[in-house]
Amino acid sequence: MTSEIEDLNQQILAFHPQISAIQQEMAKSIVGQKYLIGRLLVGLLANGHVLLEGVPGLAKTATINALAQCLHTKFARVQFTPDLLPSDLVGNLIYNPREGTYSTKKGPIFANLVLADEINRAPAKVQSALLEAMQERQVTIGEETFPLPSPFLVLATQNPIDQEGTYQLPEAQVDRFMLKVVVGYPKEDEEKLILQMMARTSIRKPLQAILDPESIMEMRRLVDHIHVDDQIADYVVRLVFATREPEKHVPKMAGMIRFGASPRASINLTLGAKVCAFLEGRGYVTPQDVKTIAMDVLRHRVITTFEADAEDVTSEKVVQCILDTVAVP
Repeated sequence: MTSEIEDLNQQILAFHPQISAIQQEMAKSIVGQKYLIGRLLVGLLANGHVLLEGVPGLAKTATINALAQCLHTKFARVQFTPDLLPSDLVGNLIYNPREGTYSTKKGPIFANLVLADEINRAPAKVQSALLEAMQERQVTIGEETFPLPSPFLVLATQNPIDQEGTYQLPEAQVDRFMLKVVVGYPKEDEEKLILQMMARTSIRKPLQAILDPESIMEMRRLVDHIHVDDQIADYVVRLVFATREPEKHVPKMAGMIRFGASPRASINLTLGAKVCAFLEGRGYVTPQDVKTIAMDVLRHRVITTFEADAEDVTSEKVVQCILDTVAVP
């Protein structure tokens, strides 16, 4: 086992120059946001969709655009609006009156990287059009089902739900996002760099494409081979079950959780920890890898009760309490 992990370590480290090159290239147009960039890379390598939440102007869309420019992949951006239709996203059947036949016009969902910008400004019917694509990696138009390209990744942005013109995302759709990343304001020194870089009228040069789809799939193959010890697997299960049975695992949070995390949480928590290990150059997962990614995997899967809302206990506070309480192997 040791020799296999050492060999895997070498294979992983061989890809690190490309990872570093992407981070350096994105830094040419994005100041700071290392946490956000790291989580986008986790989603890319774990084959998991990412939801970004934050107030307007925090470079959510710009960061996704920068990542897309660094990849040799097809990129599509869809601006979600209240009048958007499902067919505007997935495509439609077009009738040809001369021949009396229908032809399929594919929508922007048929891309490797899809930016669903301000996803919670469109009604539920449009948001539900993403469900099949995100889970099954396929789209049904009429009576025909079309596979989506590989790799396929949905990167969505949303504004806080208390802002004007926003809709609450359905729980079933939110659960399909591997990660929910909350984007905050930059620090003072970062803000100064932003104005020095961006406060000009000239158009910025496009970034250089570094990573091709074959390399992405090869890195994903290495992620699949990263070793997860039974004790780590048990730790993941305990964390997830603590969201479902708080009275047993975290008595302090009893009565605060209405719905706990689904089995997707266990899967994504393990996958995310594997990618964290990959980015650290290791062929095995540590408990810290799990704790590093746990908040972004669990925060949108823990639904709090009315009592918790009354006491200002958010899902983030619940998850943090679970991470502080559940025993680490």
